[in-house]
Amino acid sequence: MTLKGDPDEALVARIGRGDQAAVQSLVARKLPRMLQLAQRMLNDAAEAEDVAQEVFLRAWKQAAGWTPGAAKFDTWLHRVALNLCYDRLRRRREHLMAEPPEQVDTGPAPDRGLLAADTGLRVSAALAALPDRQREAVVLCHYQDLGNIEAASLMGISVEALESLLSRGRRALRAALADLRE
Repeated sequence: MTLKGDPDEALVARIGRGDQAAVQSLVARKLPRMLQLAQRMLNDAAEAEDVAQEVFLRAWKQAAGWTPGAAKFDTWLHRVALNLCYDRLRRRREHLMAEPPEQVDTGPAPDRGLLAADTGLRVSAALAALPDRQREAVVLCHYQDLGNIEAASLMGISVEALESLLSRGRRALRAALADLRE
């Protein structure tokens, strides 16, 4: 069954035929979202750039064999990005250290009086502190603007399970950022 209205279908076909302009168009359209997704999942800009680069490399390699099917190409790109993020998160946990890393003061610098910047950092830190699956659900639905059905499908879970993850994630974020509401 082919999905009707996949906006990327023709573009992917052109990439599969070696059309450089199509590659540039795909990257221009999708790069910001892939970077945002990886940045929010990994909380590291350099790693996010590496993930985004690998996503587009895989898209380029797979384009010739892409068969439109049950999922949109954009959904496939998100799944690749998430898998690459999880690979990196697993490697972080597996990396054992002889000594704990030096702790960096993540609080606002004395000369930074910009409340908005501080709030953004606090939100990013609270998001990074969520369990992986809750963070994934929040990022997909609230930052990547995916609907619950598409996000649940992408995560391989039911819509009810997604809504449960979203609820727990939102509750944890509210608790971590409660002082900002005052």
